[in-house]
Amino acid sequence: MSQTLDPGPDLDMARDELRRLFGFPDFRGKQADVVARVLRGESTLAVMPTGAGKSLTYQLPATMLEGTCVVISPLIALMHDQLRAARANGIRAATLTSADADWRETMDAFRAGELDLLYVAPERASQQGFRDLLGSAKLALFAVDEAHCVSEWGHDFRPDYRQLRPLMDAFAHVPRLALTATADAHTRADILTQLGIPSDGLIVAGFDRPNIRYAIRPRDSLPRQLERLCHDHPGPGIVYAPTRRKVEQLAEALGKATGRPVLPYHAGLPPEVRAANQAAFVSSEDMVMVATIAFGMGIDKPDVRFVAHAATPKSIEAYYQETGRAGRDGDPAVALLLWGAGDFAQARSRVAEVEEARQHGERQRLDALAGLVETAGCRRAVLLRHFGENPPENCGNCDNCIDPPELIDVTKLAQKLLSAAYRTGQSFGFGHLQKVLTGVDDERVRAKAHDKLSVFGIVEGEEAALLQPVARALQARGFLTQTEHGGLQLAGDVRAILSGETNIGITRPPERSRSRSRRSGNTPNPTGDPLFDALRTLRRDLAAEAGVPPYVVFHDAALRAMAADRPVNLSEMSQIPGVGAKKLEAYGEAFLKAIDEH
Repeated sequence: MSQTLDPGPDLDMARDELRRLFGFPDFRGKQADVVARVLRGESTLAVMPTGAGKSLTYQLPATMLEGTCVVISPLIALMHDQLRAARANGIRAATLTSADADWRETMDAFRAGELDLLYVAPERASQQGFRDLLGSAKLALFAVDEAHCVSEWGHDFRPDYRQLRPLMDAFAHVPRLALTATADAHTRADILTQLGIPSDGLIVAGFDRPNIRYAIRPRDSLPRQLERLCHDHPGPGIVYAPTRRKVEQLAEALGKATGRPVLPYHAGLPPEVRAANQAAFVSSEDMVMVATIAFGMGIDKPDVRFVAHAATPKSIEAYYQETGRAGRDGDPAVALLLWGAGDFAQARSRVAEVEEARQHGERQRLDALAGLVETAGCRRAVLLRHFGENPPENCGNCDNCIDPPELIDVTKLAQKLLSAAYRTGQSFGFGHLQKVLTGVDDERVRAKAHDKLSVFGIVEGEEAALLQPVARALQARGFLTQTEHGGLQLAGDVRAILSGETNIGITRPPERSRSRSRRSGNTPNPTGDPLFDALRTLRRDLAAEAGVPPYVVFHDAALRAMAADRPVNLSEMSQIPGVGAKKLEAYGEAFLKAIDEH
């Protein structure tokens, strides 16, 4: 591999460029290590949490190295978001996608060496014409974003990513930088192999997002639970729903209940509607988007204040990535997961439909997710241990750490529920089993002669209130699964439970009251500062005039620093973190005037 300067001088120069372009005084976390390797021409896999500044690790070197950095990114919308942000900082960037009408001008600029960054989709990797284009100019770096997509062990495998290795091998002298926020040890090893990166090129920055407050609780009244969340957190938010129909229902209900702008997003909407809704969300400072995971990786919006799941995601990896779209600006944010027993029952039934070689791995993923959902301990600790870290036992910023739940033994009640499922023929849903166990005088129960069973009426009082949480726990842990017609049947090692060899414990369900909403966290970003509010209004107007989202002008953190420090000239304004040279030139005088008037 080619060598340039020693790492010391390179990083000193990079810090100067960091200050000039982005307005930051120094690197954060592992950024310096990644940038140093890139400047030395060494191929690297960087595993960095969302919000840790992954894009900076190739955008900054791209302005310092001779040639163009080719960035492979999976979604056009994401590329265009990053393109706007790069250009706002004075970086020469372009996209080459099917949605770009100026592709001839982009290709000419690339051949002329006039681009620092060229964003493309992985589908182009297999096209000979694209390979020929790359051979017509000097290349500085290949940057592969969302690199977990290259691995079959990753949670979002995409076959097109497997075409990247042959493309990059054709330009073996060009270093490679792979980036992901979501990869366990097995997936990281596979990415290194699939992209031809040496094992000593792995840099893991850690997975903790301390600004995100994790909260997980059972669904009891989904629209009201989400309404409370929207009320408590007035900034932009995302609600992930499991189906297109649920997206439409929740978007309509939340819009009516909250009075806030709420839009749907799913693959069934016309492309122009999806594009318009996403653009509206990216530009908004208070909109809620209700979406399927089709909304996915195309979101590069730093000021999302909450992400809610209306049903369980497919794995801890998916949960981590989806919740990571909250609080990318480092400000406080909330991740709320609302789950039901049926989520796990349906997921476990789907495992049987995948190819046999993958079933064991899929069951392990579900078991890990169930462990996160059901833990009475620190959510963050469970999450980080899943990715191989050794976190403290208490994070102080999840629902269980803030309001520790009580753990109760429900083994005897679990035995009764399992017995009822068995004695009724393992073909009835929870509602019927509940009636049998609590002795309800019901026509269907009598018609099936289930009122004659030994389990009829054996649950009463406080036990009756715990039946549903116990059923949820048994389904989450795989001891009860759903039949094709929605009945509950025994699964796993239920004999150990029925014999008393295995105990079942659950957290005591909280009382249903409005006070529960406090567990989701305090309202982040309270304003109340007239100057800060005035700066946000100015930012909104300037963004609208430029046709970009407000955060492209400045992040909230920069506005808060302006309001606190009250710079009086451009020199003082240039010391505000996030105010680089290009933005100082474009917006500095306007913000100084607003500060002076307040």
